[in-house]
Amino acid sequence: MLVVVYLGGMPGLNNGMESRLDTLKEALLYALNPPDTVGSNSPPQLSENSSINELSDLTRTPTPTISLTRTTAVPATGTAFPTATVTPTPTPLPSEKKLEGFTHEFQMLNNDGPANLAIALSYWGWDGSQRDTAAFLKPNERDKNVMTYEMQDFLESETDFRAITRAGGDLQIIKALISGGYPVIVEKGYEGTEFDGWMGHYQVISGYDDGKELFYTQDTLKGPDITENYGEFLKAWRAFNYSYIIPYPLGSDAVLLDILGAQANAYSNFLHASEIATLETDQLAGRDLFFAFYNLGTNLVRLNDYGNAAVAFDAAFANYQELPEEIKPWRILWYQTGPYFAYFYTGRYEDIIELADNTLGRITETILEESFYWRAKAKLALGDEEGAVADFQKSLDAHPGFSPSVEELRRLGIQQ
Repeated sequence: MLVVVYLGGMPGLNNGMESRLDTLKEALLYALNPPDTVGSNSPPQLSENSSINELSDLTRTPTPTISLTRTTAVPATGTAFPTATVTPTPTPLPSEKKLEGFTHEFQMLNNDGPANLAIALSYWGWDGSQRDTAAFLKPNERDKNVMTYEMQDFLESETDFRAITRAGGDLQIIKALISGGYPVIVEKGYEGTEFDGWMGHYQVISGYDDGKELFYTQDTLKGPDITENYGEFLKAWRAFNYSYIIPYPLGSDAVLLDILGAQANAYSNFLHASEIATLETDQLAGRDLFFAFYNLGTNLVRLNDYGNAAVAFDAAFANYQELPEEIKPWRILWYQTGPYFAYFYTGRYEDIIELADNTLGRITETILEESFYWRAKAKLALGDEEGAVADFQKSLDAHPGFSPSVEELRRLGIQQ
């Protein structure tokens, strides 16, 4: 039995597997705010504009875990990961396109997400700034990360804009969106002198030039109209599942959906992203292999295939263990919380606690509301109600009003 260690201690390989992906429902809600009709240990739902941390609802419940013995970090032969399909011939696009009319902002402390969202909205004539987006997205100014589903919530509740979030993107889809007049927000891995080690970083893509093989970006750390070549862009983008967010004004839905084509459908998109990740697990090595397995797990979580998602995350963490210390992306759970979902819905509560302990142990502040939330859920499942309440409250200290924690405390008879 392979024992996996992550950030000083990571769950071992004890996984549930299923042989097929089931049919998903299209009626969806936010993942981190399950409705009252869903049991506390039942899979939540997501919206049609599903974001990186949202799930879809199945007509089944999670299967119990089983033991899986292997001697390598690669999932055993026979694991039912999606297989690749033929990619259609892309529609010809202009060789270059550059959108204009952005109001650039350099991000304030921990304001990566709010600043990029404000920049993207400025293209559509919105006259706010990162102070306006941050006031909603970050009740705690020390919050280290804003999730894409939080951006969508802001747009839907506070503006006349909406957003679609998808994964498994490529150069063609980004260029098609830019060509159609839609700036795109992407999240990528980032390493620079400003930070200690690997971090996540949002970026607004505002143009492209095939002749020079580069994108134009509105970068909140480097400045406006920063160029980045396609190869470097793709390598950094892989760390976040090739995900992209498209804010748009109400009334332009039809054009946007036409550009997205098959990727407009949430299920098709998640399956497509799983296929890409599956291919990359056979093609890559080192840290890129870690990201490929992690992406596969993330996409399988979206498909509610929690057993295979757990297998993929275990493989990711096994490969993480082999990386040189200086390149380990130890902040990964700040931004992408798929392992919590996979392990929770396969009954691996102790593993969630260990993973959250290691993630929270690397910080000195009460931040990362999602890690506190999932540790609380795991403690509650194990019968530690006192410990769960304490963690739900810490989650609210990190993010005042965080609705999943408010709801869990309400169910326990504790009003906030």
